[in-house]
Amino acid sequence: MLRALIAALILTAPPHGTVLTDSLWSAALGVVKHYVVYLPPSYAADTSRRYPVAYYLHGYSGDETNWVQHGHLDVAMDSLIAAGRPAMIVVMPDGDDSWYTTWNSLGDNAECRRDTARREPAATFCVPWPHYDDYVARDLVHHVDSVYRTRADRAHRAIAGLSMGGYGAVELALQYPDVWSAAASHSGTLQLMYGGPHPYRGADVYAHSTAELRAGVGNLWPSLEKAFGHDLAGWRARDPLTRLERLRDTRPSMIPALYIDVGRDDPYVDENRAFAGALTSMHVGHVYAEYPGAHSWAYWSAHVGQSLAWIEEHIGR
Repeated sequence: MLRALIAALILTAPPHGTVLTDSLWSAALGVVKHYVVYLPPSYAADTSRRYPVAYYLHGYSGDETNWVQHGHLDVAMDSLIAAGRPAMIVVMPDGDDSWYTTWNSLGDNAECRRDTARREPAATFCVPWPHYDDYVARDLVHHVDSVYRTRADRAHRAIAGLSMGGYGAVELALQYPDVWSAAASHSGTLQLMYGGPHPYRGADVYAHSTAELRAGVGNLWPSLEKAFGHDLAGWRARDPLTRLERLRDTRPSMIPALYIDVGRDDPYVDENRAFAGALTSMHVGHVYAEYPGAHSWAYWSAHVGQSLAWIEEHIGR
């Protein structure tokens, strides 16, 4: 009886994709960086088939293992594929605490702390050239397209992330619209300059001074000051709405499809509401949803399947 039950469970369980850890040399950073890659169950069996690719970015203080270890992204992908959804490769890079941008200042390797999450040595954690946007959009994408059987074009490439990675996904998709055709954000810090009241009342209010910026971001200030700078100009240049306005005015047909969700108890819920409100006022199509939950892995693991399914709809056909 027990053997029959085990056999039945094995037969009904969806086929498992393969999760690997790989690395690349990044010219934009000047170091070797690691990434985790999910390959769908059919990847090894059908060696002539090519796949669309989704890039998933981790949050602040995270690393490339988070989406699998805590978010169970591989399990979600297995289930979607078993249900008949398109198969994809998913790449999850190590982005440090970088905010996925070119920093306003060079990193100070002499004082750079060790990566406490993985005990990574300063030689790879502390990069001499912090061009994290070029690292992801150019070095990593080129590497993945050259190593794995991808459908290497914009139409079959998307980017997503959570928290800092949600910001990075939207910002990178708008900065490099030739690379990605869709972007998804879970609990993204999409409006770091938001200075409006809580709860959001329909007005996108920006901070007007460095002091307001510092007060608004709290303990994130040290890392944001390195990445964005300590003046309003540096922050505005890296604001997703600034990128969007430029893209709308120059190449409106290249605006990526956008998906945003956030928990109602998330500390960044007003930022997300303000960003979605701005998209609506700019007549930019998007999907926006709020669900019960906070800024936690319980929320992200519960909703990663939704962003994966949405991405499959855009790049998987």
